[in-house]
Amino acid sequence: MVAASFAHVKVWVFDLDNTLYPPEARLFDQIERKMNAYVIRELGVPPEEADRLRADYWRAHGTTLAGLMAEHGVDPDPYLAEVHDIDVSGLSPDPALAAAIRALPGRRIVYTNGSRPYAEQVLAARGLAGCFDAVYGVEHAGYRPKPEQAAFEAVFALDGIAPAEAAMFEDVPRNLAVPHALGMRTVHVAPEPLPPDLAAEHIHHHTSDLTAFLQALAPGVAPA
Repeated sequence: MVAASFAHVKVWVFDLDNTLYPPEARLFDQIERKMNAYVIRELGVPPEEADRLRADYWRAHGTTLAGLMAEHGVDPDPYLAEVHDIDVSGLSPDPALAAAIRALPGRRIVYTNGSRPYAEQVLAARGLAGCFDAVYGVEHAGYRPKPEQAAFEAVFALDGIAPAEAAMFEDVPRNLAVPHALGMRTVHVAPEPLPPDLAAEHIHHHTSDLTAFLQALAPGVAPA
């Protein structure tokens, strides 16, 4: 049983974007437009160059912000406030997911490459604000992003997490490599599993339905 492979888990770590809300909400479309506008204004480049730079920085540095900080000395806090100033009214509360998260034994946290204020706004819109013991953003990792090992280590040290007793839920496959290497149980949350030619050994489980997956780990809890 899948549940048996989580029997040792005492800390449950969840990514935010496209993990605790469905990708079809498309919040990141709004964020990407804000990021592009920021790059166009601050670097004085045309839209097509801003889009290219944003994608290049994501690949090379982990996030657009990390690239802007490394290559241009951008101040992270104003940037984070601007790009996360989006409309979350399209999100709906999910009582079943909230009940499944609350039923997990042990400590439950959110760790996102976004900021904590943004994460708290999204969690509130999803009806998940009371489900977690802590919420950590990129600022808690010294603005180092996942998938950097130093970012995970900073947040885990801050929370006192022993990786061998923890599980990580995340939609971006590369962000599960370090958690796996540290000894965590890893779950890829996405509508489709990775294709066979891209299947990764650092992913223990895949689910397209986070609520059902969590309910299976705590079968005594009835769906909300």
